[in-house]
Amino acid sequence: MQITSHIVDTPPRDAATVLMLRDGAAGMEVLLLKRHTASQDLGGAFVFPGGKRDEADGTPEALAALQQDAARLHAQLGEPDLSPLHAASLFVAALREAREECGLQLQACDLQAWSRWITPRMPSMMSKRFDTRFFLARAPSAQTAVHDNHETTEILWATPRNALIQYWQGDIVLAPPQIMSLSHLCLFNSAEHAMTEAAQRTPPVIMPEPFDQDGMRVICYPGDPRHPVAARALPGPSRLHFRNKRFEPEGGLEALLHGPL
Repeated sequence: MQITSHIVDTPPRDAATVLMLRDGAAGMEVLLLKRHTASQDLGGAFVFPGGKRDEADGTPEALAALQQDAARLHAQLGEPDLSPLHAASLFVAALREAREECGLQLQACDLQAWSRWITPRMPSMMSKRFDTRFFLARAPSAQTAVHDNHETTEILWATPRNALIQYWQGDIVLAPPQIMSLSHLCLFNSAEHAMTEAAQRTPPVIMPEPFDQDGMRVICYPGDPRHPVAARALPGPSRLHFRNKRFEPEGGLEALLHGPL
């Protein structure tokens, strides 16, 4: 991981990410894809399927099947400033990215809004800013996820707990949004459990606040004393420190797992 301090003044671009869930023998699993090592941003890191919203996602043709559901989809996001059709286009983007990046065919009704991540002006690991809506979805049991061998080169199904353990052991690379999202998912024992909980709340808005302390990059989240938003948005640690060439919470792996190994 390479940490940068450059400032990006352009507005964040809309994006959509899908946390694909399935129930396995060891518990709920989530799909991670390894980004191509030649990627400009997060090369070699394991991420959830997703990407930026394209203009085509908001065309009448792309939205035609969602016209009747636009109000319901809009309500899921909990963003009154968005028009219902713009909100629906974010669902279209999520469905398209899932299809393109891991070959899974979903419907808008399969998606449940989960969280909203807005890249700060000092992205730390990125060259662009995004306003990304994270969705949960159950992976269709009759379909098999595959990487596209272009943007992504490997596929990994793992319980959130095991993914974080692999990260801690240095077997995989994760960026902070994935670390914090996996930590949150550790609290759920099934896809149904996670989907039901998400449907009962408004997706939290998370704008990380980076700063340097003693020559070390720190990223804090809502609820942290250094963050301008006092109310917590996520369970688990409120900040990550870049040490040992990775982001770590003060409480170590146990803080991410919400308890002992």
